[in-house]
Amino acid sequence: MITAGIVGGTGYTGVELLRLLAQHPEVRIQAITSRKEAGQPVAELFPSLRGHVDLAFCDPAEAHLDQCDLVFFATPNGIAMQQARELVKAGVRVIDLAADFRIKDVALWEQWYGMSHACPELVAEAVYGLPEINRSAIAKARVVANPGCYPTAVQLGFLPLVEAGVIDVAHLIADAKSGVSGAGRKAETHTLFAEASDNFKAYGVAGHRHLPEISQGLGLAAGSAVGLTFVPHLTPMIRGIHATLYGQLQRKVDLQALFEARYAHEPFVDVLPRGSHPETRSVRASNMCRIAVHQPQGGNTVVVLSAIDNLVKGAAGQAVHNMNLMFGLPETLGLTQVPVMP
Repeated sequence: MITAGIVGGTGYTGVELLRLLAQHPEVRIQAITSRKEAGQPVAELFPSLRGHVDLAFCDPAEAHLDQCDLVFFATPNGIAMQQARELVKAGVRVIDLAADFRIKDVALWEQWYGMSHACPELVAEAVYGLPEINRSAIAKARVVANPGCYPTAVQLGFLPLVEAGVIDVAHLIADAKSGVSGAGRKAETHTLFAEASDNFKAYGVAGHRHLPEISQGLGLAAGSAVGLTFVPHLTPMIRGIHATLYGQLQRKVDLQALFEARYAHEPFVDVLPRGSHPETRSVRASNMCRIAVHQPQGGNTVVVLSAIDNLVKGAAGQAVHNMNLMFGLPETLGLTQVPVMP
């Protein structure tokens, strides 16, 4: 039985992590921390967990996280790096759902995230937690950097093409849309119902924090730097990411066969039949990524459609997948929920 602690269990990612771990047969949640909500039963804040999580939130100083086998950080950027060093010294394994350990170039991370890194030595050691490329390293890791939601959808869509060397990696385009839960569980004007509903807009066109993370991953797959234009959009829905990806083919290839072969043994990537168009509702509340690949009019442009639930495959579900790998459990354990419809 894995004894797990959760730091920051009051946001959307945190409650999704609680939902998944409460159903996991090999996990016992020892502590859920929150300074603001300390003493409040989890089920009072999140009635959906009534009868499944009987703990109350506790102050981090009283959580005894050093006695856990694993600690998840479902916190804003900049928190995990303050605490990870001492936990690792105590023999605790760490999965950070924020961005503190994702980017290997610390100076680049500091540039994009606007703060000094408190634990650069663990950045070098941390394993990027995209199971489809790093499962063997994840299994041995002490610190796992859980990927971002946009980077998960975009990388999984581009990886077969980049790894096979069939597209021009200097001119990649990712046009991605996300539901408002991706902005987190906090009061901000742009996510108010009257602002986000019945509306659609791009943001971060000049530069989004997920850009260097995606470029790093695709660059490693390509063996060289990539040129990527990444444009995120906010859509009037709660959950889901849909990424439409464009590249220029450099040689003829059976795209359907390429994608099917690449993901044939991946339990959480579903390559749809030729001509398909994945929908965000087809992955809602599941850990699945559904992908379709197209070659419009038989030309040189390849279009990949990639859909995930940003809170599950894009965050908490991927973290549980990583936990399963780290502790030698079946990869799909606790993650076989059927997507929710409608």
